[in-house]
Amino acid sequence: MGTTVATEAPKRSSRKGIPNHPIEFRRHLAKLACEPGVSVARLAMEHGLNPNLLFKWRRSLRAGEYDPVALLPVTVEAPMQEMEHPAPAPVASAAAAGSIEISVGNTLVRIEGSPNEATLLLVLRMLRGTSGSAA
Repeated sequence: MGTTVATEAPKRSSRKGIPNHPIEFRRHLAKLACEPGVSVARLAMEHGLNPNLLFKWRRSLRAGEYDPVALLPVTVEAPMQEMEHPAPAPVASAAAAGSIEISVGNTLVRIEGSPNEATLLLVLRMLRGTSGSAA
């Protein structure tokens, strides 16, 4: 019987020996898989991946999961009237304050209290813009 010497496999720091590929690598291959005429199976085989994994990455890219999240700076300033006069004691409103959770891809937005319509429309427009940009 012949003796074979195996080269040492790269150390995997993920669970159960499953490699945890960097987001840049996933994004790059998913973009390549979206190009017209590219065989996803062949691309996966060239990189030593299961084609199903590459198809999953491509779906994630199209869903906007690999897009960086853009945060807008927010400042809250009290109007001059409130600064000059102390605010009256809060009055209990008829509607109970609640919360809204919106999940798109890896993004989770939670809005507490009773937001006005303009705020909700702005949040929904921003979420629609980020999820539709990758398609």
